[in-house]
Amino acid sequence: MELKEFFSTEKKENWTAQMKACDWGAGQWLGDLLEQGIFHETVGDGALVPMLTDGEKLVSFCTLAPRDEIWPTDLTPWIGFVYTFPEYRGKHYAGRVLEYCESMATIMGKEKVYLSTDHIGLYEKYGYEFLNMQTTPNGEEARVYYKSLQIDSAENGV
Repeated sequence: MELKEFFSTEKKENWTAQMKACDWGAGQWLGDLLEQGIFHETVGDGALVPMLTDGEKLVSFCTLAPRDEIWPTDLTPWIGFVYTFPEYRGKHYAGRVLEYCESMATIMGKEKVYLSTDHIGLYEKYGYEFLNMQTTPNGEEARVYYKSLQIDSAENGV
């Protein structure tokens, strides 16, 4: 297994094709946004797409972005589009892409990351805490979670 960032890879067509072929509409939409070149316009400049791969096969992916489906809001950054292909589920592979996002957010000087979902019990396994319920622009209710990030005390001279 190898962790890659979409924008730093070759064979982008391979990765977007696999996203678009997944069984989840939001994952398919992410593939469309990337393929059409409007991903950053949609979720914000500097957004990342970490992917866990098994050779040329996509295992799990997500995004780390300034915006997600909850807006307007001052909360940022957001982890979104979290998906693991069915044959790889149950092995905590999503945790690896979440950890990557958390480490990148820490490097960016962020104290928390946020995510919105309709899942209960999944993200709590990875240290996320329920914040509140919010309404998306299309009128759906979403559970908003956050995770406080640990800043390495050695980096702070402590």
